[in-house]
Amino acid sequence: MEGCNIISKWTIFLCAISVVSANLVHKRFEYQYSFKPPYLAQKDGSVPFWEYGGNAIASSENVRIAPSLRSQKGAIWTKNPINFESWDVDVSFRVTGRGRIGADGLAFWYTQTKGSYDGEVFGSSDKWVGLGIFFDSFDNDNKHNNPYIMAVLNDGSKEFDHQNDGTTQLTAGCLRDFRNKPFPTRARIEYYNNVLTLLFHNGMTSNEQDYELCFRAENVILPKNGYFGVSAATGGLADDHDVLHFLTSSLHANAQQPIQQQEDSQKLNQEYQEYQKKLELQKEEYRKEHPNEVKEQNIDDWFESDNQRELRQIFQGQSQMFDVLRELHRKLDEVVGRQERTLSLVSQNGGQAPPPPAQVGGQAPAPGGYVDTIRRHEVDAMFNNQNQIVAATREIRQFILELKTRTDTIINNQAKAPTAQVQSVGYDTQSIMSEMRDGINHVKQNYGQVMQKLNERRDVVCPSTSGGVSVTMFLVTITIHLVILLGYNIYRDNKESQAKKFY
Repeated sequence: MEGCNIISKWTIFLCAISVVSANLVHKRFEYQYSFKPPYLAQKDGSVPFWEYGGNAIASSENVRIAPSLRSQKGAIWTKNPINFESWDVDVSFRVTGRGRIGADGLAFWYTQTKGSYDGEVFGSSDKWVGLGIFFDSFDNDNKHNNPYIMAVLNDGSKEFDHQNDGTTQLTAGCLRDFRNKPFPTRARIEYYNNVLTLLFHNGMTSNEQDYELCFRAENVILPKNGYFGVSAATGGLADDHDVLHFLTSSLHANAQQPIQQQEDSQKLNQEYQEYQKKLELQKEEYRKEHPNEVKEQNIDDWFESDNQRELRQIFQGQSQMFDVLRELHRKLDEVVGRQERTLSLVSQNGGQAPPPPAQVGGQAPAPGGYVDTIRRHEVDAMFNNQNQIVAATREIRQFILELKTRTDTIINNQAKAPTAQVQSVGYDTQSIMSEMRDGINHVKQNYGQVMQKLNERRDVVCPSTSGGVSVTMFLVTITIHLVILLGYNIYRDNKESQAKKFY
């Protein structure tokens, strides 16, 4: 009793039970009636010494008795009956679901015969002979007393009372919540000297010894050589019902340990000693037959020690850190180089940021310098020239419209006076046109020479833009002169024809 903390009467009671059990009861683990991870299920999906059916699914980590789907049922049972009267079973399970209310629940069985895999009572058969401990998560009687843990005994003549959640048939029970817990919930069920005890772990802590008493029932008579089983079922609501391990231990009094156990222990010790002697004889024979063989290497040398493993991990970490630092150093050098180049370019341009490189004549600028782009005053001058061109175009349009009007008037007058004759263009007009043609040809030659010189100079800013503006102005000027001359000649001929009508 020295290791027990006095907290409540239940704690004192459990401590007393543990001390008495340690002194009077001997536990023996029964692997043929247990399963636990890892490698819980074999490659073919079977669980050693167990058989399951219905909607149950076995994996390497747990057995899903019933998945979170509607109307699912499943169960897992031991293949062989037990050969001991008293036992202790530790069951670790999870009941999880998305809803606030789950259904239907999980059941632990110890029955005279194996039940079915799709029965009406939590996935197993009704009218069983033996013990059923139900972890009921659905409130059928609407009394708000679920989830509930109850033990129900049956002699094979009673049907389970679903409408009242079995409250009229239970032997003992307790109100405990076992759904959606952060850690697996556990139930430790002990049957010894016709006393049934259930200790419950609520799954709120990771301490495996944090049990509390759920119920204790005396004068419980169970059939001998029964079968262990776990079943589960879902209805309109559904939860995942997973069993993580099922550990069974047989209980025996220390003064009356089973004779079979003692015989098995002696037999195993004798076999082990015989095997050791046989192995030593084989080693001696091998050494005699191979005297020149080098002494075999110690198997411990094949594996690294803890210190070697730690040193290797430290070295790997330092190597990774060195690689990262080297990459950062390279990036830093690159950034510093770019900053130095930028500062040198800024100093060369008098503290101003260098403009982007421009292409002149379709070629890249010369290395070592930057070609200046069009300035703001040049842009303004270009806009002014365009405005002047637009104004001149409007004046030409008005003048052409006026000429058209006068021409229409002359044609109408000639239609009214058919005797009037229009004289052809005289000698003076022809000479003027010839001089204009020669002048235009001379201007074209000069323009070609100027463009050739401009193409030879690569350092001129935007030659295409400035050249385009000069040509436009030139063509506009020539057009204005031609229109004026043609208008003047037509006007003069019109006046002369009007004057000759009076003669």
